[in-house]
Amino acid sequence: MDAPPRQQSMLSTVSEQLMALEKRDWEVWLISAGTGIALGTGILGLLFRAAFLQHGMLHMDVAVSPDLFFGFVAVLLVYNIYAINKRLQLRRTREQVISTTIQNELVRLQSFTDPLTEVYNRRALDEIARRFISSARRTEKPLTFLMVDVDRFKDINTRFGHLMGDFVLNEVATILRGAVRGSDAVIRYGGDEFLVILCNSNFYGGQVVVNRTAGSLAEWNREEHLKDFELTFSIGIAEWADGKLLDDMLDLADRAMYSTKALHKLGTDNSQQKNSPELSTPAGTIVAD
Repeated sequence: MDAPPRQQSMLSTVSEQLMALEKRDWEVWLISAGTGIALGTGILGLLFRAAFLQHGMLHMDVAVSPDLFFGFVAVLLVYNIYAINKRLQLRRTREQVISTTIQNELVRLQSFTDPLTEVYNRRALDEIARRFISSARRTEKPLTFLMVDVDRFKDINTRFGHLMGDFVLNEVATILRGAVRGSDAVIRYGGDEFLVILCNSNFYGGQVVVNRTAGSLAEWNREEHLKDFELTFSIGIAEWADGKLLDDMLDLADRAMYSTKALHKLGTDNSQQKNSPELSTPAGTIVAD
């Protein structure tokens, strides 16, 4: 999957900054080489003027004043200090660019992460969903949206307290993450609603994820985290079709989820009519055409 436009822009900016630093590094090297050549040429010129042949041998008769000698040494010393300092400065700048980029990316990821469940938050939805849709349109691969709602979550908060409610939401996110692949996305869409985006998956692939989720949920309920209360989900599946926008898919998945919730509500009413104290309804799905 391609990087999002904002991330591509950031990487492009960092690449340009590093290239500019590389150019400055080369400039320092060229100045060093030019200075060395100039000094070397001056020395050779001085020696050439002082050279003479005698008895077939080359002799040098050079007289250099102390001021000229120490001045030459001072120039070499000052320039080497400058060159070394410039190289260190460029290295620090390069490290700072990389460090700033990493920090900015971490901040961006944190701003896109729900602190309670550690999945993507609503703020990340537009960027992530549009990236998935763009990839599906370009590759002509299927794409499926699952809208997941925790049934009777208000009752959980009322009976067991808000801390237990937070625990349940975190467990729901864990169950959903365990049911999908790393290439898919789990997003906390609202208070007790989650959105799952499945790349390269059609409606039947969505059903596989729902069944996998139901199995994990049944196992979770067997551990009796909630006394005399069985946790259930209502899940709606909507398969993306070319031409559909993000809002269209959210509406389709949402309507499918509410249809499933109505079936669960009907099951609750029937159960109450039979004076059954418990409800055990598996996670279900309904297709949004």
